[in-house]
Amino acid sequence: MIPFVREMTFDYGCPDIVSPLIRRVVANNPGPFTYLGTGTYIVGHGEVAVIDPGPLLDAHLDALLAATAGERIGHILLTHTHLDHAPLARPLQSRTGATIYGLEEPRHQADEGDENGRLAADDASRFRPDATISDGQVLSGPGWTLEAVFTPGHASNHVAYALHEENALFCGDHIMGWSTTVISPPDGDMSQYYASLDRVQAREFDVLWPTHGPPITEVAPFVEAYRNHRLARERQILGELGQGHATVADMIPRLYRGVDKRLHVAAARSVLAHLIHLVRIGQVDCEGPPDLSSHFKLISNSTIGARP
Repeated sequence: MIPFVREMTFDYGCPDIVSPLIRRVVANNPGPFTYLGTGTYIVGHGEVAVIDPGPLLDAHLDALLAATAGERIGHILLTHTHLDHAPLARPLQSRTGATIYGLEEPRHQADEGDENGRLAADDASRFRPDATISDGQVLSGPGWTLEAVFTPGHASNHVAYALHEENALFCGDHIMGWSTTVISPPDGDMSQYYASLDRVQAREFDVLWPTHGPPITEVAPFVEAYRNHRLARERQILGELGQGHATVADMIPRLYRGVDKRLHVAAARSVLAHLIHLVRIGQVDCEGPPDLSSHFKLISNSTIGARP
């Protein structure tokens, strides 16, 4: 069982000092996928970096500018380009002159009901940062050092940022204390997600700062539980296939009994991501490229539990 952490004391728009180098301002955009809202992090003092400026809310822009009054925002860092993380980057840049760092928005189109909203369907509408970040690239300011740690899975362009001075990781939506993370194909990829979880675990961070919800301070057992939850879901999916339930639509009501039906569309995307991974590693088969309408079948002697 995942030891979720959900308690969080804050006021919308008010900066909270959460560590010697970190302030957090929460946007007023609560919801089933954003929890209490988007937590924007301000790193450093005097010359600062802002991580995940958030959605297009004038009140949140005003709150970030008020929180950094008398300081210089030199860096705006994006963990990824989903609609609750990135859109305020340009308005914040226009008021501060900061450089936006991250990876450009992918070309995939999100399905209706996906928590990410619309992803770019063509080159002209894609969000592009001013500076494309590289894995391992280091950005710094007075008293702070941030390292880009690529963590694809939730999104193909997902980047976490390690704060060296506090052995902390701003992990975006890759790991969240309040909930599991949606992996939504075609941009979300379960195989990449597993690899990214292993990468975070290997770094032995003291604390994780998700964009939604409170920090995770018991990092190693939490990440292991997160991974074990995914493996348990895959065992359930294999069990469903063994009982002849061959489509995602057949499985969702059984796998997610008691779960808010508003979340079933996103849940279906995660089940599909698991099935794509299981096809990839040779435990499940289907005719043609796997999608939500595919019929899947169990390959005999399939087992699960080993690390992919």
